[in-house]
Amino acid sequence: MDFTLTQEQRMIYEYGDRISKQFDHNYWRGYAEKNERPTELYQQITSDGFLGIMVPEAYGGAGQGMTEMLLFMEGLANNGIPLLNLVVGPTMTMGLLAKHASEDMKRRFLPGGCTGEIKFCFAITEPNAGSNSIEITSIAKSDGKGGFKLNGQKVFITDANCADYVMVVTRTTARAEVKKKTDGFTIFMVDMKKKGISKTLIPVAFPVPETQWQLFFDNVELTEADVLGEVGKGFNILFDTLNPERIILSGLCTGVGRFALKKAVAYANDRKVFNNTPIGAHQGVQHPLAIARSEIEMASLMALKAAWAFDQNLPAGEYANIAKYAGAEPASTPWTPRSRPTAATVSPRNTASTTCTAWCACCARRR
Repeated sequence: MDFTLTQEQRMIYEYGDRISKQFDHNYWRGYAEKNERPTELYQQITSDGFLGIMVPEAYGGAGQGMTEMLLFMEGLANNGIPLLNLVVGPTMTMGLLAKHASEDMKRRFLPGGCTGEIKFCFAITEPNAGSNSIEITSIAKSDGKGGFKLNGQKVFITDANCADYVMVVTRTTARAEVKKKTDGFTIFMVDMKKKGISKTLIPVAFPVPETQWQLFFDNVELTEADVLGEVGKGFNILFDTLNPERIILSGLCTGVGRFALKKAVAYANDRKVFNNTPIGAHQGVQHPLAIARSEIEMASLMALKAAWAFDQNLPAGEYANIAKYAGAEPASTPWTPRSRPTAATVSPRNTASTTCTAWCACCARRR
């Protein structure tokens, strides 16, 4: 068992350290407070070839895997510049396209996705189903002419306002009409400019660059060419996008956790109260910081295990779920009543908590 990163993986992981010298947390926060996309940062990431990490070289990508995508996100988040759009676009959408799309669909979407010319969002969550995707009621019914008409609603769709295409998980056969509850699902690539699509902004309580939206589909016309995989068998490939989502979100959480911890340690070493002694000299401060560090690093290791399993085409669902929970839990603890202190609560100003818990709260629900 070798835990050593390759030279290429180490370079990907340390990219966040390098780019943060130009685009630091204050830059990211400025866009977060305006709920605007950090355009210059995305342009640099695109120019450096990181949007296509999980895309084969034949389609303009880097030909890497989930492990490298995880390391990339974690490295950015380590420096306080996490980007949620990297979850729904390059990971969930482009990763699934690279793995399961037809050759024609790959040629249509992947090269443009790698260059940033085509932007994606992902839509599965519905207001009456939440994370229980089996209960979704949106449906694309056959129009009797070889096509479909999509109707329904999706909620908490990240960056739908910026997307050119949305990957939609819907039913083509209602649940009441199937023998097996996982039958009847189909995944479509839907042009956001199609007639019958509308959207409304969902306000969120914390500042992040990405925005959340409700999408409405009213008799949106689709064709067989818009289908990813097979009609009625979308559930068979669905977890090849949901498991990567969980893995990369764990990396986002652990990275922001490290960023928060670094701030907490710096504050503990700087803050002096009695006898000109830093508060970090006291075990009452040291122990919670040590616990936070332990939990962050354990979550990071589980995320790497999940990513490795996914790349090896091994069952990764269990590891991915554990990794996401383990990554979000340490950072969300400060908001739990009577919880023990953590890295994010050492400073009375909670300088780290604002970033850390906001992201973990966001990560805790399904897009």
